[in-house]
Amino acid sequence: MSRVTVAYLANQYPAAVEPYVGEEIEELRRRAVKVIAGSVRTPDAPQRPSSNSPSESEILCLQPVRLLTLLRALMLAIARWERISDLLMRILLRGTESPMRRLKALLHTWLGAYYAVLLKERGVDHIHVHHGYFGSWIAMVAARLLDVGFSLTLHGSDLLLHGAYLDTKLDNCRFCLTISEYNRRYILQHFPDVEPRTIIVSRLGVDTQLRAESPHRPARSRSDKFILLAAGRLHAVKDHAFLVRACAQLRDHGLDFECLVAGEGPERQRLEYLIRENQLQHRVKLLGHVARQEMDSLYRTADLFVLTSLSEGIPLVLMEAMARGTTVLAPAITGVPELVVPGKSGFLYEPGSLEDFAQRVLFLEALMRVTDHPSQNRLNWIRHAARVGILHNFDRQKNLTCFGGVFLQRIAPHSWSPPYEDPLLQQI
Repeated sequence: MSRVTVAYLANQYPAAVEPYVGEEIEELRRRAVKVIAGSVRTPDAPQRPSSNSPSESEILCLQPVRLLTLLRALMLAIARWERISDLLMRILLRGTESPMRRLKALLHTWLGAYYAVLLKERGVDHIHVHHGYFGSWIAMVAARLLDVGFSLTLHGSDLLLHGAYLDTKLDNCRFCLTISEYNRRYILQHFPDVEPRTIIVSRLGVDTQLRAESPHRPARSRSDKFILLAAGRLHAVKDHAFLVRACAQLRDHGLDFECLVAGEGPERQRLEYLIRENQLQHRVKLLGHVARQEMDSLYRTADLFVLTSLSEGIPLVLMEAMARGTTVLAPAITGVPELVVPGKSGFLYEPGSLEDFAQRVLFLEALMRVTDHPSQNRLNWIRHAARVGILHNFDRQKNLTCFGGVFLQRIAPHSWSPPYEDPLLQQI
């Protein structure tokens, strides 16, 4: 029996901020699925060493675009016009998208034909794409032209802030994975024609095998500087500018603190300006990209891990902090309350409220200074509950195993089964 072949596309692969894409690819390969990893953009990070054969471990990158392949893509689109004509009608005649957005969608349709040409001789059975951005339109068009199944994974901003043509993508996907119950409810509420059984929650996870800091931390001395830690790409949606303004308020309230921000991105210059403008150069440190081993040390050093995003799925950095016994403070948005139960496994603040954020930081700093046992026991139990919650619901390997089972169940022909599967169990 031939193996199932899946083309797995991301906007950029590999990407340091999206380790879950590579982990899912490796999980499928472990289950004897042939996976053709794809990237729309040229990847920045070097590919990780793999035990797979060279033909399986290559990355099929759409960039740089080759003129001859573009011409072949145009010929394929014309020859199989009837398979994508309704998609073109959706771009040109329906919806409320701007002319520029429609023009981009037409170009992405051509890139979808381009991707189909690259996959045409590879025996692909199914195409899956991570995120609902332009890569999902490319993958959908390629699947139509090749007459194979299509599915996608939706995370946060790709659904909640930048959901272009999601009605068409959801209508055409065999199934849609999403990382939180909040996202699933949002999809079913805003796209009522979608079949509910095709929207599946597939949680991400973190490594829970690393040693966690003991939740029983001693009370802080009055002379100890309070350490805040934030981590994430320096992008507008992460709203580190909010954090800088909040730090100005904390300083004005007399708090002796240091705020460490791990991550790199396009907002760095703006943040540096804000830090100077608010005279916070000695309090707020932009650390740039931090290696994973160093992040473990930062999590354990920090008194409080803070998140200030405008939109999120369920952030891996919050999971990592909680798994390592660090108290967390995050906005009560989207799927975050599925991870952080206020007062039980962490703390939430009113989204967009500088005052609420600052008051909660001050409250937690004071609580960590109190030496009486009830206060310290409360914080220790919260840290312990946070780690237990991660172990039960956001363990990476457990969730990857669930992902692999669901994925194969949805894409594999009924006549195919993984070669490692026990034939006796198949008869039960």
